[in-house]
Amino acid sequence: MALPVIDLAAPMPVKAAEVERACRDSGFFYVTGTGVPDVVKLRVLRAAREFFALSEETKAEIAMEHGGRAWRGYFPVGAELTSGRADRKEGIYFGTERPGDPRPLHGANLFPAQVPDLRPAVLEYIDRLTDVAQDVLRVVAVSLGLDAEYFAGGYTADPTVLFRIFHYPPSPPDADDWGVGEHTDYGLLTLLLQDDNGGLAVRTQRGWVDAPPVPDTFVCNIGDMLDRLTGGWYRSTPHRVRNVSGNDRLSFPFFFDPAFDREVPPLPPVSSSAGSAGGARWDGQDLRAFTGTYGEYLVGKVSKVFPQLRGELG
Repeated sequence: MALPVIDLAAPMPVKAAEVERACRDSGFFYVTGTGVPDVVKLRVLRAAREFFALSEETKAEIAMEHGGRAWRGYFPVGAELTSGRADRKEGIYFGTERPGDPRPLHGANLFPAQVPDLRPAVLEYIDRLTDVAQDVLRVVAVSLGLDAEYFAGGYTADPTVLFRIFHYPPSPPDADDWGVGEHTDYGLLTLLLQDDNGGLAVRTQRGWVDAPPVPDTFVCNIGDMLDRLTGGWYRSTPHRVRNVSGNDRLSFPFFFDPAFDREVPPLPPVSSSAGSAGGARWDGQDLRAFTGTYGEYLVGKVSKVFPQLRGELG
């Protein structure tokens, strides 16, 4: 029942075959051999702990409503919705630093003056994980019978990069709330760094499977756009979080998505099997029915997560 661990330093044929199996089976796997130094991860972890220890009033100085169309900044516990229900978590939204970019979900990040190390820690982390994500997509491309640079030379030549830091207060063992409810991610792939407290679970064909922290790895999962591109051959997988560890939990999801202004049509046929996945998605959504750019898809999704900020995108 355990999710596989895939070494990015392995020979391409080996890791491509492993990625195909993982994407066909659960859409989730761990990656190791990323080359990201421990100091980079520890620095962002320490800065995050320092930030969430601040008072609510201080954290609110970088609230999302100050970020405008960029939709960056802090939100308190209960402000983010999943399927219309408030999540038991607080967090900060970041992205690639693009001051002056007028597009929704683009622009400058908001950083707290009280935690000066958060800015350099986050920006270095985004740079490092961007490289890792491109490497993972090279393996995904080969696993689909495509050239290794298929994504980096096209869909992710100018990627939409979104980074979150989430703090999950502990939930009582008998609580019916969720740190984040059942959902799939929107883009191509997600790379997740977790602290030592578990809580992430993945809905596989065999039922719910825990995805606990594994040293020296990131959890990787595929999103809706890779599901759409492959016609469901690689299926984005529902997952959820409930923190019953008794401790405060920190997680660091890094979302690596297609270019904001690019449409995402199905891939050309890459094998006799590709595109022949059967069965409906867990939520009944037909990803092939969507038309438009990835940015339009993303804005529509995020607007449901933060309905109070929807007017900023008008």
